[in-house]
This record gives sequence, C-alpha cells and structure tokens, in this order.
Amino acid sequence: MNNLKEYLIPFVGLKIGKHQFDYQIDNTFFKSFDYDEFNDTSVKVNIVLEKKSTMLELDFKHKGTVNVPCDVSGEEFDLPIKGKLKLLVKFGDTFNDENEELLILPHGEFQVNVAQYIYESIVLSVPLRRVHPGVKDGTLSEVVEKLESLAPKENKTEEQKDDIDPRWENLKKLLTDK
Repeated sequence: MNNLKEYLIPFVGLKIGKHQFDYQIDNTFFKSFDYDEFNDTSVKVNIVLEKKSTMLELDFKHKGTVNVPCDVSGEEFDLPIKGKLKLLVKFGDTFNDENEELLILPHGEFQVNVAQYIYESIVLSVPLRRVHPGVKDGTLSEVVEKLESLAPKENKTEEQKDDIDPRWENLKKLLTDK
C-alpha cells in the first residue's frame, strides 16, 4: 500500500473553495488491493474537493474501460464504465468510515486518503453480468453457435412418457370411461 501515497490529498494548505484532482487508473492500482478481476484497466478519475470551514465535500467521477472476460462466450472485451460518488468529510474525536457517504477524521488530521473510494467506485460500477457486445448484436455468432452445439440435448417426449406414474394412467382411464 506504500505505492498509494499519490492518493493522499493534503487539505490543510488548501484555501476554502473548490480544488480539482485527476488520476489515471491502471492495473497497478488494483494490484495494490490484490484485485485481479480485470485484464487491463484504463479509467480516468476526477475528484473535486470543496473545502469549507468545518468540512470537506468530495465529488468523485470516473469514466473509462476495463478489459474483462464475457460471462457467455469467454471472449475478452473492453467494457465501458462510468460512475460517481459523493463523500462528506467531517471532523470528530475518532476515525469512522462505517457510513459509505460520510467519513469522520480525527481533529488534527491534515490529509485524506481517497484510494479506497476510487477502488470501490470503479469495482462497483462494473455490472455483475458482463456480456460481450458481439453476443448481444449477433456479430460474435460463431461463438454462440459453438456454445449451442455443445449444449446438452434433451429428448422430452421419451422422458415424459417414462416419468408418468402408472397410477396416474389408471386415474385418467376413469375420466375417459364415463
């Protein structure tokens, strides 16, 4: 985590008002968190810090691409992502980050670490189901055809006849004998 020093924002020397910080995120950032779900990452993060007399407001915005495998075909593709996060930083007696939108720093603190918030906002902006755009629009049809050919085939007519309990057959005869 020593290589995350650039994500420490010293706010003590800043004047009251808005200040902007830009970061370019790649896979080395995620290696610091032992996260290896992405093959490649190119995300631009923009943070606007508004310093007020008693608190700080941080607005995170990110936009870029992460290279991930498709959940349907296994093909790797660049998935566009974007998102935003708002964080209030107040000052109190002890450090508290239990609330995801509020961070309480101890009095006397002079910097805030934004690495964890950048990490969480990027990871949470990736959808749970990742589908290659070629699967959706049909241009990756050879992969879909191969998956369909390998799918297990079922012969439902024979299974249905075998699955019927003979007692039900006798009951059906009662209905037709009227």
